Amino acid sequence: QVQLMESGGGLVQPGGSLRLSCVVSVSGSSFSINAMAWYRQTPGKQRELVAMASGGSTNYADSVKGRFTISRDNAKNTVYLQMNSLKPEDSAVYYCNAAIRRWSGGIGGTGNYWGQGTQVTVSS
Repeated sequence: QVQLMESGGGLVQPGGSLRLSCVVSVSGSSFSINAMAWYRQTPGKQRELVAMASGGSTNYADSVKGRFTISRDNAKNTVYLQMNSLKPEDSAVYYCNAAIRRWSGGIGGTGNYWGQGTQVTVSS
């Protein structure tokens, strides 16, 4: 069983800040987490990559560079997204994503997993 649990969304005024968290829980197997990322989606649009952290490097969508920061606490299997200088166009459901390698009894594989999403609304 793999679960990704997001938290930290909510309503914030333009120019404000929010910090999203995503905790990965895995049961029934040994595991390692490869890339972790945040995506967002608004109604009628495709889900888009916001930020990714993998192998010590990070990547950001052009629209959030300089305002958002992704970070990982590998000891806690947690990824964060610090969002500053928020704009109304940042409003969306934000999803956590993780590429996780699992193994048990000599059998293993890598899968791509999603959280349930957390709503971020930027409005005055």
